[in-house]
Amino acid sequence: MPAELSPIDKAKFAAAKRAVDFVEDGMRVGLGTGSTAAWMVRCLGELVREEGLRITGVPTSSRTADLARQVGITVVGLDEAKWLDLTIDGTDEFDANLNLIKGGGGALLQEKIVATASDQMIVIADAAKEVAQLGAFPLPVEVVPFGWQTTKALIEETLVSLDVLGRSASLRLNGQQPFITDEGNYIVDLHLNRIGNARQLALVVNQIPGVVENGLFIDICDVVIIGQGDGRVELRDINRGTVEHDRIDFVDAENIFADLGD
Repeated sequence: MPAELSPIDKAKFAAAKRAVDFVEDGMRVGLGTGSTAAWMVRCLGELVREEGLRITGVPTSSRTADLARQVGITVVGLDEAKWLDLTIDGTDEFDANLNLIKGGGGALLQEKIVATASDQMIVIADAAKEVAQLGAFPLPVEVVPFGWQTTKALIEETLVSLDVLGRSASLRLNGQQPFITDEGNYIVDLHLNRIGNARQLALVVNQIPGVVENGLFIDICDVVIIGQGDGRVELRDINRGTVEHDRIDFVDAENIFADLGD
């Protein structure tokens, strides 16, 4: 294993490697976006190339689509796939009930659509992503560009009546310009510090004109796989109420580590 990989990188790989064990021949699989999901896509690509695994991937962003094609995965849109057997994605935060904050990479809308069109959602993460209460990570809210400043002001006004510690919002930038999502929208990040009632917050924010979707994933994740830098993984299944432990061997991972540029 290349020496330059950090313990967090190794933890992400361990979680991703264990997650692809859930993928079976012939499945339609949602492919998440972000640094952890990129490891998963490359692991799947290795199975496609070396073991003949036949899957159809539905990516949650243009960059995931590019990576999937690069590693040999057949890619289609959700309209063609219609319904998915499984989605595997990363997360920015998760709590004990497997509720999530996602969207740090800006793909929250497609990620939520794909995840909810799946029989099962598996989330892969390093241990640092687990929190007692959601909110330390800024909550992304996708908004239409037209009147975005008004939308932002309405969001901040609405936060006054909700159970959160922070109430500031900022437009996400790409350099000096607004960050643009794959759907041509903007993202407003909410700096809340602590979210007391995530379900209420998600419902209320989505009612504001100009808001397209928010990054709270409530009752969507079924399994979380938590990786450690030494190859240990923990699998928590919220539906079965089970916790399992496993270990990933890094010995055969040289090719994946060598070409992973994320």
